[in-house]
Amino acid sequence: MTLAFRALAQLATWPDLRPAVPSCGLGQAVCSTRGEIAHFHSERDVDLRLTDRAIRRFAKDLRGSGPIRIVPGSQWVTLRLDAASDVDLLLTLVSVALQAELTWPDPADRPLIGCNDQRGAGFVSADHGAF
Repeated sequence: MTLAFRALAQLATWPDLRPAVPSCGLGQAVCSTRGEIAHFHSERDVDLRLTDRAIRRFAKDLRGSGPIRIVPGSQWVTLRLDAASDVDLLLTLVSVALQAELTWPDPADRPLIGCNDQRGAGFVSADHGAF
């Protein structure tokens, strides 16, 4: 079982999340009632949607984490799943993302820009057949 599959299986048990087709069309996603939360693009790469305010609030901590990539101007962060601890980090950040939707929502008039993989800003290009 890959780390991404393990994380996706755990998130599928969360009552606030449901499986979905990602808007970018690559891989698998999970959504809350307010929209997409995570896109699993490959066996290792996951894009997670945080709000701009949440990213700004946690930017120092996020930048200090090797498995996380922040893309300026994006509402998404990319995580590289290389170890079990990275899955734990992802699960923690999904919890932060769900809370951020309620606490620090992005303005309703701001369009949701595609995930980092769609912007060509992930760690690597998605392997369309890997997941």
